[in-house]
Amino acid sequence: MKTNHSANSIGDPINRVDGVLKVTGQARYAAEHTHAMPQTPLVGFLVASTSAVGEITHLDTSKAEKAEGVQAVLTHTNAGPLKAFSQPDDEGRFTQSRAVLKDSHIRHYGMPVALVLAHTLEQARYAASLVAFNIDAQPAQLLLAPDQATEVPESLDGGFEPDVESGVAPTQSATDINVDMQYTTPSQISAAMEPHATIAHFDGDKLTVYPSVQIVASAVQALATTLEMDEDNIHVKSPFIGGGFGSKLGLHYDAILACIGARYLKRPVKVALSRRHVFYNTPHRGHSFQRMQLSCNNQGYLTSIAHHSAMPKAKGYTFAEATGAGARVTYHANYINSTHRVKSADTPLIDSTRSPGDAIGSLAFESAIDELAHKANIDPLTFRLNNMPKVHPVNGSRFTSHKLESCLQRGADIFGWQQKSNAKPGKVIGHGVASAMRMNVLVQSSANVAIDENGMITVTTDMTDIGTGTYTILAQIAADAFNTSVDNVTVNLGDSQSPASCGSGGSFGAASTGSAVLKACEAVKSSLLSLLPEDYRDAQLLVTDKGLCVRQSNSEKIQETPLISLIDSTKFPISELGAVSDEDTSDDEQYSCGAHFVEVEVDTLTAEVRLKRQYGMFSAGRILNEKTAKSQIKGGMVWGAGYALTEAIHHHTDSASFVNPDFGEYHIAVNRDIAEVTVDFIDSPDFEASPVGAKGIGELGITGAGAAIANAIFDATGVRVRDFPITLDKVLEGLNKKAS
Repeated sequence: MKTNHSANSIGDPINRVDGVLKVTGQARYAAEHTHAMPQTPLVGFLVASTSAVGEITHLDTSKAEKAEGVQAVLTHTNAGPLKAFSQPDDEGRFTQSRAVLKDSHIRHYGMPVALVLAHTLEQARYAASLVAFNIDAQPAQLLLAPDQATEVPESLDGGFEPDVESGVAPTQSATDINVDMQYTTPSQISAAMEPHATIAHFDGDKLTVYPSVQIVASAVQALATTLEMDEDNIHVKSPFIGGGFGSKLGLHYDAILACIGARYLKRPVKVALSRRHVFYNTPHRGHSFQRMQLSCNNQGYLTSIAHHSAMPKAKGYTFAEATGAGARVTYHANYINSTHRVKSADTPLIDSTRSPGDAIGSLAFESAIDELAHKANIDPLTFRLNNMPKVHPVNGSRFTSHKLESCLQRGADIFGWQQKSNAKPGKVIGHGVASAMRMNVLVQSSANVAIDENGMITVTTDMTDIGTGTYTILAQIAADAFNTSVDNVTVNLGDSQSPASCGSGGSFGAASTGSAVLKACEAVKSSLLSLLPEDYRDAQLLVTDKGLCVRQSNSEKIQETPLISLIDSTKFPISELGAVSDEDTSDDEQYSCGAHFVEVEVDTLTAEVRLKRQYGMFSAGRILNEKTAKSQIKGGMVWGAGYALTEAIHHHTDSASFVNPDFGEYHIAVNRDIAEVTVDFIDSPDFEASPVGAKGIGELGITGAGAAIANAIFDATGVRVRDFPITLDKVLEGLNKKAS
């Protein structure tokens, strides 16, 4: 056994404990759990609607049913019983019904009309082409202009109020400096490396489901609601997830279709969505119109911030994005006004996509802040530093910790804010900066920790690992608590029969579940000490090559005694449950923060933009593992580059379909688009935020990253593009206007 405590302390950049399983193919993802099934699963392939909204008036599955290998074709005529989609109203969106094939109504383009079940994918896909149907299509309602968004959402994602106003609108002075601009961001999609997939089996009583889902407990509730089953008869397992980014917070059509098929045939069924199916049948981010109205005095101090957002909302679904969250908290201003309006649209589901609200809100807000700084003739970094808030700018509450100023200052020094690279002939160099603020929350979570006489520790919770390093950080927390190595810790995740956690998402998973594991460890240690003789009660517990030991702290000579010699062996393993709730966190404002710095090179003839450097300095409380934390942040920064330069779903406004529902035309950033990406942290534990001292980190990297790139392009060229992404044609148009 390893006993090197320092090598496995919280914060150390140790390798992922599940890394070997992943690189050797032993980590099974959703579509790979065929080994756990009593039979080889049938394969399901969906038949997709070619209309955005309407009623199925004709449906003929006879040819498909006769095709080779086909075992069944499911439609709204034989898929029930199912509760209607998004019912009941008083459930949260992740536990409401996710029903599909419930009735003849089509809600969006690409929605399943039927599911073909066959022995092979090729058989199912061919038979799906034989299903004939007609839809009485109605004109689709879409958001085409900001003034069409007139609905006030009941609430925004993250629990924010849709409208906020603080202070008194200032009287404009002749010396005030103002910007009043509209920014637009396009629809976007997560499109995780692992497409949405599910294997399900129903034995006539119990339903076993292997989906790719970020929150296991709510998945059980959603299945019970949708299928009108008892939760006790549903077992969900999701031990490894190949990315989620919000699109797998809840269950989607792949899971429901697999379960419907398994229930209908009483045998295992696998449904794995193709990339095109993913674009239409899993959540995407809606496009936005954002009007930014900012004012400052002639010393560069903000007097007014107004951020007005207009976005679509999927019809019949509650999600509305908090696009203006960053404008409410990042800088001090005497007056802040933030409003959100939506239009219910006939689109595929609109729901959380990485850093909802903050990712696209920061594109507009941090670009507008930059515009105002330049108009005031003040360095953009200095302008931001001049407007740091001492308390929450809207409600006046204190921050449990606030390191944005330090991130900006220290980040600028390391990046070399005023030290640009030498430009090549025909190229210009620009630097950009942007701030990042991301709300932190602690969500109710629980975990069980057990230890045996040999010091082997087992952590069990239904928490998930979406590639972010959950297995590793939970192992580190337990190892640190018992002064041992992560090699002595086994972490079991993603099983609905384990203690319920918050799941992965919203940047709340690590701190919430990690705190539950810490509390469970403390409870185990307390139980162990209570079993020891009185003179050992103040001793230290640790694991050595002798097994689980107790070290007496009051003896002249340090002595390590195996607990097995002091405690009846029948008492082992010692097991305790740990749990956290909102009572374990401060009522004051909690935010993670960061500063993005970017250097770009722009060709003045072709308008080609090349990233040269992306650098970030971040503060997220206690860093649980430096390596996995940097990996998350770097991934977010790369995604931010995609948002700035390449990513956009384009809509057919007549059919409400997507022009580019695949990776052939939806352009994610690739290696050649990205240059050097480096990250540093200000490690400052915040025990008011969580018992483990950590705050949310996963979504901080994308927040502000795109705006820093946009600001660097302006610094290089003088061209301000307000319609994202900043593609070559838009920069070229700006350069031509300047030249003329």
